[in-house]
Amino acid sequence: MATEAEVHGAEGGSALSFHPLDQFIVEPLFGDGPVYWYTLTNVTLWMAIAVGCIALLLVTGTSRRAIVPSRSQSIAELAYGFVYKMVEDVTGKDGIKYFPYIFTLFLFIVVSNFLGLIPTAFTTTSGIAVTAVLGFGVFIAVTVIGFVKNGAAFLGLFWVSSAPLVLRPILAIIEVISYFVRPVSHSIRLAGNLMAGHAVIKVFAGFAAIATIAPLSVLAVTAIYGLEVLVAFIQAYVFTILTCVYLKDALHPHH
Repeated sequence: MATEAEVHGAEGGSALSFHPLDQFIVEPLFGDGPVYWYTLTNVTLWMAIAVGCIALLLVTGTSRRAIVPSRSQSIAELAYGFVYKMVEDVTGKDGIKYFPYIFTLFLFIVVSNFLGLIPTAFTTTSGIAVTAVLGFGVFIAVTVIGFVKNGAAFLGLFWVSSAPLVLRPILAIIEVISYFVRPVSHSIRLAGNLMAGHAVIKVFAGFAAIATIAPLSVLAVTAIYGLEVLVAFIQAYVFTILTCVYLKDALHPHH
């Protein structure tokens, strides 16, 4: 996430009359002072809205538990079944106990992604500060689970026993590096895809002010917006299934 000075500083000298990165500026909700870790910001607001939407869907939408479900109940049940099947297929029966955590991750990311598509909304998952907490949270959780479940045998994850003996130490180093890169790639992938898509939409929207290319600009914005709807779900799915893969490695390091 960037402050206003950093964004405009990066675009200094530009002839653009619009700034595609302005939508990612973190601003306090009250006043114009500096942003500290405890400051209520637009990020805080939209994270709270995302949590509220999830609570509304799961609590209010499923309160009746009707045999013929309402739309909100159908959505909640589909999301539940989708993530449950994913966890079961990837991690096996041992991973089902961690389903609530993974389900929470999926819902928060997918709801935040879709809320970010609302005009003037802030896309919280476009900020590396948010996605890094999610990514490193998964990394720490699966590492702790790996050692608690397997003890020192968890280190077998880095030892490729099927490879020739002379190559195993080299592969072990590569596996260790790859393991510690996981939270970085996990978080940057989500934030980067969301930020890039929204910035491109803003760029094409800016060209709509030019009469000669306005129709093309509107068509481009419509097409990219449709693509971003898919990206909003796909990125939530990718983050969640990678979490399941990492959990599987923690539960079964020798597989």
